[in-house]
Amino acid sequence: MPGREDIFQKAMNDGHSAAWDQEWDKAISAYRRALQESPDHPKALNSLGLALYQVGKIEEALQIYVNVAKISKDDPVPMEKVAQISERTGDLKTAMDAAMRAGDLFFQQRDTEKALENWVRVTNLNPEHVLAHSRLAQVHEKLNHQQQAVTEYLAVASLMQRAGNAEKSMEMVEKAQSILPTSPEVKQAQTLLKNGQLLPKPIRGKGGTGPIRMSQVKQLQQPETSKVASGLDPIAEARQKALTQLAELLFEFTDDSSPAAQERRGLSSLMKGTGALSMQQNEQVKVIMYLSQAIDAQSKGNDVQAAEEMERAIEAGFSHPSLYFNLGSLRFKSEKYETAQRFLQNSIKHVDYALASRLILGQMLTRKNQYAEAALQYLEALRIADSSTTVAAEKSDELRLAYEPIIEAQQGQKDEKAQKKVCENIHSLLMRPDWREQLYKTREQMPKQEGDMVAPLADIILQAQSSSVLESMNRINQLARMGSLRSAMDEAYDAIQHAPTYLPIHTLMGDLLVQEGRTADAIAKFSVVAHSYGVRGEVGQATKLLRRVIQLAPMDMPARNRLIEQLISRGQIDDAVRENVELAAIYYRLADLDMARKTFTNALRVAQQGNASREWNTHILNRMADIDLQRLDWKQAMRVFEQIRTLAPEDAATRKQLVELNLRMAQPDKALGELENFINYLDSQRKTDQIVPFLEDLIQEHEDQPLLKRTLAAQLHHAGRTDEAVALLDVLGDALVERGDHEGAMDVINQIVLMNPTNVEDYRQLLNQMRSGQ
Repeated sequence: MPGREDIFQKAMNDGHSAAWDQEWDKAISAYRRALQESPDHPKALNSLGLALYQVGKIEEALQIYVNVAKISKDDPVPMEKVAQISERTGDLKTAMDAAMRAGDLFFQQRDTEKALENWVRVTNLNPEHVLAHSRLAQVHEKLNHQQQAVTEYLAVASLMQRAGNAEKSMEMVEKAQSILPTSPEVKQAQTLLKNGQLLPKPIRGKGGTGPIRMSQVKQLQQPETSKVASGLDPIAEARQKALTQLAELLFEFTDDSSPAAQERRGLSSLMKGTGALSMQQNEQVKVIMYLSQAIDAQSKGNDVQAAEEMERAIEAGFSHPSLYFNLGSLRFKSEKYETAQRFLQNSIKHVDYALASRLILGQMLTRKNQYAEAALQYLEALRIADSSTTVAAEKSDELRLAYEPIIEAQQGQKDEKAQKKVCENIHSLLMRPDWREQLYKTREQMPKQEGDMVAPLADIILQAQSSSVLESMNRINQLARMGSLRSAMDEAYDAIQHAPTYLPIHTLMGDLLVQEGRTADAIAKFSVVAHSYGVRGEVGQATKLLRRVIQLAPMDMPARNRLIEQLISRGQIDDAVRENVELAAIYYRLADLDMARKTFTNALRVAQQGNASREWNTHILNRMADIDLQRLDWKQAMRVFEQIRTLAPEDAATRKQLVELNLRMAQPDKALGELENFINYLDSQRKTDQIVPFLEDLIQEHEDQPLLKRTLAAQLHHAGRTDEAVALLDVLGDALVERGDHEGAMDVINQIVLMNPTNVEDYRQLLNQMRSGQ
């Protein structure tokens, strides 16, 4: 039952305002409130569907649009949205059915352009869809699009011929001939039919491969989804994730209309020469082709060809953790172990693929009878699985460190049978569909620890506590707390003799050096240990130590650059951007503006990767524009501010800068255009109360600009403050006369006359006098 109209309208207005500001979560909440008052309101449902789509809730957005299509059966828009989202998710049958229906509805509303667009979508997804080709042929013919009509009629002829209907096929060719008698394609078709040969099959349109590959990925995943839990072991999970990510990347590359593609194009011009986003057009075309062929081959079980295509994509300049893992796992399956190891060393650093990469490396080394190295890889895999699955997030780092002495002890293990047993035990624990459940059960069986300490699951696997190393750590910490730093350092040196590769002791030695005031030695120690962690693939620990280095020496540029590399490889994009911005700020404080801007540009490039916050774009662009202004590079500053305006149209400071830059560059018409654009925006957002203060602020800094005062006067008049507007124009007119600008003064007086003040006749008389005096 419909609720209160006033509440509904307010909620809708709130939703629209939030949507305009791209605050999609707020928009979703507002639209849901509106739907509580009117659950089946098509406009509210459509708006909610759009907001859900923008935040990535694809399935829920699709369901919303399906419901709207049922409610508003004659409205083509929701049906078109169903087609677009279904195509995006790889449900091609639904996409084609919905696009056909949307095209028919648009045609009924005489919107032939949208109708054609939807039918073309169908033929891109299925070049042999005879009904879509038939619709396109008829409409193109009516619109007198001769070449397009001929192409579609020949497509129908080809499909009819293959369906065994030779008579209908000939009829379609004759139809094409009647439209364009001189067409070489028609003549070729007639010759082929006369000789009893098959007509060429319709080909897929440009940009149609991304959704096809996504569909193939979904088909690969379907048989496994019915198993217990996720139904997949860690390697299969990672392989599925990697293939899906590749299909999504391919879709973004081929879908020029996607928001990500549009924003990438807008920012790419500001980031020339900064990595993958600057790929040349021909390289990007190659990458799209290689990825498409790779996914197609892998979906058909042709792993060898898929791997070759992926390697070609890397050679063409494409780099992504999902590609490295997929390629590494494929090369492992084909027993090309050296190649597989090289690619897995890249994917091992990323949080999504670290566990699976370790497990594959463990299997690979086991097959090569290198049980010592294999046991270490399996233990690292167990450390990742245990710390990310069985304990709370705040205990994860503590548990990871608890594995250090166990791994250290394992490195000294010489018994091959014991090494092989470690590999077998961990393999059987993790390489199973219910591996998470099994980890939980194993932890429940462990004896309770004192206090809130957590013990690693490896204790059960190895049945050893590596107690001597832990006892040394405890003695070092006790001595340090007592202030006996020299004795603590001696104890640390003694412990290293027994466990030289146990990195926590080296870290503890760095802490002791800091307490002794030997900062330079501590930085050197932390840097070496961070490098060691990085080589071992322990990116999280390497990152922590590099942060320690930066805290001790904020100007250590190499350390900060290594930290940024580690964060990117780990997928911590926001943190990587933050470090880039801080590095740029250091260069800025050193007055090295060129390096500062270059680093901000790198930060902008990094911000385009993964799931970085969109707020970074405007923050970084503002810093870049500030540098351009200081270097008096006004043209470049204007380009940057224009991009900020696109991303944040409500930003008054950016709008002010654009007006002022145009004035400085003697472009008053463009300045006025920017001004009017912002005024129209504020008016559309019902923020008219901000217009006059904005103009007054501009005038304070640009008293000599008549266009600003005339614009302010117009807004005052519009707000009902005509007396103030006339007074402002009076002063301006006098000033222009004193300057000798009689034409400008007459324009001002004419503006007053149009406002029709009470003494309008006086101004008309003055205007006539000035004209006659010319």
